[in-house]
Amino acid sequence: MSSGQRILGFESSCDETGVALVEVTGDAPPRLLAQALHSQISMHQAYGGVVPELASRDHVRRVLPLAREVLSQARLSLRDVDLIAYTQGPGLAGALLVGAGVAVSLAAALDVPALPIHHLEGHLLSPFLSIDPPEFPFVALLVSGGHTQLMRVDDVGSYEMLGETIDDAAGEAFDKSAKLLGLPYPGGPHLARMAEFGNPEAFALPRPLLHSGRPDFSFAGLKTAVLTQVKKIGDSPCEQTKADLAASTQAAIVEVLVKKSLLALKATGLKRLVVAGGVGANARLREQLNAACEKRSVRVHYPQLSLCTDNGAMIAMAAALRVQRGLTPPGEGGGFAVRPRWELGAA
Repeated sequence: MSSGQRILGFESSCDETGVALVEVTGDAPPRLLAQALHSQISMHQAYGGVVPELASRDHVRRVLPLAREVLSQARLSLRDVDLIAYTQGPGLAGALLVGAGVAVSLAAALDVPALPIHHLEGHLLSPFLSIDPPEFPFVALLVSGGHTQLMRVDDVGSYEMLGETIDDAAGEAFDKSAKLLGLPYPGGPHLARMAEFGNPEAFALPRPLLHSGRPDFSFAGLKTAVLTQVKKIGDSPCEQTKADLAASTQAAIVEVLVKKSLLALKATGLKRLVVAGGVGANARLREQLNAACEKRSVRVHYPQLSLCTDNGAMIAMAAALRVQRGLTPPGEGGGFAVRPRWELGAA
């Protein structure tokens, strides 16, 4: 790869519009030049969750102004961009089409390649933008609102699924439990904050598949157990009782994530763990993983907190690492089609 190539990345898979500019020179680690992000949380709060049509329309409004903001931050113009990357999937079809349409159109107008990127690969590689980037190979714990997976990662594009959820993802367990407790959208962060004031042992909640011996997950039963407890404590529980249930819910989710991660590390014999995705920002999860891995001489890597949610930087970074390795020649596979459902192993 020639030196000094700049990659403009677009992310629009769900309820955040992200744009970023990354520069890569030779074999040196790619460098983030600028990024901008708009979250739709305030818009969707009135509905208690993401409304796909509203999300798509908001992406249309935001994507070009964010692109101009990023270029202005970097003191560059579109003519300085050598490649455009975008999230092709998985995600909401309409939302994905906005980012794909803008990216492919800009690439055609500028006569530069357009490179489709897997959303989860972006999360997986986002720690490479941190001050303490990981080294291959490693075990990756991908934990977000829609995905909970453990993978062995030998290099960019070389992924082996070790285990995944058979029903709800960890992020869904957080959000659905929070909704049962009457907390606003997005529920996960609100539940985590409430849990700080609760007793994590106050409620005996299940840890599904904890002792199965396999690195697979199940959180639907936990959600049902939380619903049962909410019904028991009635319509007007005191704040301490709600905090105790929040803390107990978080403790159950975190224990499962930690134990399954340790199981995957033991099975592979690897001594490096990467945690990525929105749930990776949870302070209790980081605390428990750090403590458990330190005992086993395992290094743990996280993206910086601002890169845990969906963002354009992770898409531009994934594209830079792929092109740097020659995995996907620029301009190939960059059509307009999106892939709302897309297994990472097929990326």
